[in-house]
Amino acid sequence: MKIVGLTGGIGSGKSTVAKFFSEFDIPIFIADTEAKKLMNEDANLKASLTELLGKKAYSEGKLNRKYVAGLVFDNKELLSKMNALVHPAVRNHFKKWVREQSGPYCIYEAAILFETGGEEECDATILVTAPKEVRIARILKRDNTTIPEIEARMANQWSDDDKRKLAHFTIENIDLEDTRKQVRKIHKNLCEIA
Repeated sequence: MKIVGLTGGIGSGKSTVAKFFSEFDIPIFIADTEAKKLMNEDANLKASLTELLGKKAYSEGKLNRKYVAGLVFDNKELLSKMNALVHPAVRNHFKKWVREQSGPYCIYEAAILFETGGEEECDATILVTAPKEVRIARILKRDNTTIPEIEARMANQWSDDDKRKLAHFTIENIDLEDTRKQVRKIHKNLCEIA
């Protein structure tokens, strides 16, 4: 089965685009969702993260996300070490998942696909973009956060210009109907090459 990587900066609308692809019965693997599950359920990963981040990383057996975010988003070295633990676990989980899927292709949605070299395992990649001010407005509406926190998270991701160089397809996600048309066109192209 072909693997299509779907990525984009925070607030770009990756989840919306993934939902549009799922309407074509394309299996979707959301790396961030699976990472959260693994960080809460995988005993080995929990032990490694506790060793790296300290006992406060978990509260009542669940990842203390606010505490962990406070540690890693101001410390690129610590974030890199955390990613080095989490991303291989997610990739292994994805490899098992993909064997259970059917269809012309599946989608691996990951916010930092290119930053982690994940595109190497994909047959094609799709970049979702939106203007920075649109992305910030979406995140403010969706999350209980502040503009400085959003900008700190954005600073840990590559720019759209850097990602565009590696993407096979780009979807500008501003108007939902236009986004849906772009998804339909890309889906048709992917089915032809699958």
